[in-house]
Amino acid sequence: MAATGSEKQGAKAYYVSTPIYYVNDAPHLGHAYTTVAGDVLTRWHRQRGEKVWFLTGTDEHGQKIMRTAEANGVTPQAWADKLVTESWKPLWEHLDIANDDFIRTTQKRHTDRVQEFVQDLYDKGEIYKGGYEGPYCVGCEEYKLPGELLDGEGEHAGQKLCPIHKKPVEILKEENYFFKLSEYGEKLLAHYEANPGFIQPESARNEVVNFVRQGLQDLSISRSTFDWGVPVPWDDQHVIYVWVDALLNYATAVGYNENPEKFDSTFPADVHLVGKDILRFHAIIWPAMLMAQGLPLPGRIAANGWLMVGGEKMSKSNLTGIKPQDLTSHFGVDAYRWYFLRAIAFGQDGSFSWEDFSARYTSELANDYGNLASRVAAMVGKYFGGELPASTADGDAEKAVHDGLAKAVAEADRRIGDELDFQGGILAVFDFVKQVNGYITEQEPWKVAKDASDEGRARLATILYTAAESLRAVAVLLNPVMPDTSRKLWDSLGAEDSLGALADQRVQEAGAWGLLPAGTKVTKGAVLFPRLEEKPTA
Repeated sequence: MAATGSEKQGAKAYYVSTPIYYVNDAPHLGHAYTTVAGDVLTRWHRQRGEKVWFLTGTDEHGQKIMRTAEANGVTPQAWADKLVTESWKPLWEHLDIANDDFIRTTQKRHTDRVQEFVQDLYDKGEIYKGGYEGPYCVGCEEYKLPGELLDGEGEHAGQKLCPIHKKPVEILKEENYFFKLSEYGEKLLAHYEANPGFIQPESARNEVVNFVRQGLQDLSISRSTFDWGVPVPWDDQHVIYVWVDALLNYATAVGYNENPEKFDSTFPADVHLVGKDILRFHAIIWPAMLMAQGLPLPGRIAANGWLMVGGEKMSKSNLTGIKPQDLTSHFGVDAYRWYFLRAIAFGQDGSFSWEDFSARYTSELANDYGNLASRVAAMVGKYFGGELPASTADGDAEKAVHDGLAKAVAEADRRIGDELDFQGGILAVFDFVKQVNGYITEQEPWKVAKDASDEGRARLATILYTAAESLRAVAVLLNPVMPDTSRKLWDSLGAEDSLGALADQRVQEAGAWGLLPAGTKVTKGAVLFPRLEEKPTA
């Protein structure tokens, strides 16, 4: 699904990427969490009026994919094609993800450029041939350090386990090609020090800095024991290590060695969103490869935490994988997009439960936000025939609402757009929603409506205008998070006819007061957040 925003000619795009996801299985909540975060971030910047590029895709090479395909009796390519077509792309469309591109590492536009990049490094003397033996986790597609491994128990007694997958590692001995990663430790540490926001959150930065300070080993960048990968251009007995192949998608997807104009106006990424389990690849190997090639480094590597269910990281291997559709079918897509970013501080681990989702949906979405929209539209319809009245009797109560909105806009824009603090930004908007609800409760428009004098009518008009204008701003601020709901509210307020398309409203200008003109036709549309049915049983 492609989306375009207003573009400033000649300006560099605000470029955000998700990881490219392994196609060994269908996507679960963890994959969707990162992708929704990227979508909200890029929608926010589009709504600032910026040129934006949002990339996601799939990682289709490597031993893990090969083994999964073999287990299913098909070729790796056939397996990847099936998963992408039937699972990955349909889910992003279902979740209203507005990515500008979807890169697959089996595409020729990628594989050709990967070979050129690696050949350049080889020609520069950055790659040499050598042997290696060590513990390897196929699930991670990574050699492990002995100190990282866990001692197996039960059926795995006497074996060493991957700390992430809790499965036995394999001892691999290969003659491979190596990238001189060890020569980049000091350069990386200097970059981290000069750019303290390069790795986020701070706990992730500290982990990477400490790891690099211990000294880096050269990186094995080829495999010779299987053939499902991009061939090493000068030695077809080897394929390029899947992580070198995968990381280069961030360059190949935006025209590296193919479209200089596109590349120069997009690369490097402003934000790479990654899970913390793949942080080292992105914060160590990727910038070292770019340094070796003389290319600019990304602005920020932002690691999100793990989604936990029952105290364990959500993954297929520990049977806690939950399909996003299991939740969207009950709560709706917009509520799903909102919940994980609102309930979990981005960058920290967070626990998911059906009960917590239900409670937050009912309290914050249905009762606070949805009920406010419904009440305001109903009262404008009841007392003013559905025509938004003019505000002519503003006082201290209204000034407090104006000030509250200006504060919410500034805080939400800073937290979401600049700091990637989605939870903080969403809470700023919902604090304002609570303020408007409190304003209506205190002003009691249903009582004021009994005063038929000119003064009474002016006061009632002011109260309802203030509430409707507040909702106009809320629709703009929440559009990146809940686009479908925001469109419904925008239509209910009659804002499309008077102010234009919701996508064209600037978030940083949402706090300007009095934009919704008097006389606008307000209609009571469908309930934004319907009452939940009983939790479905398995």
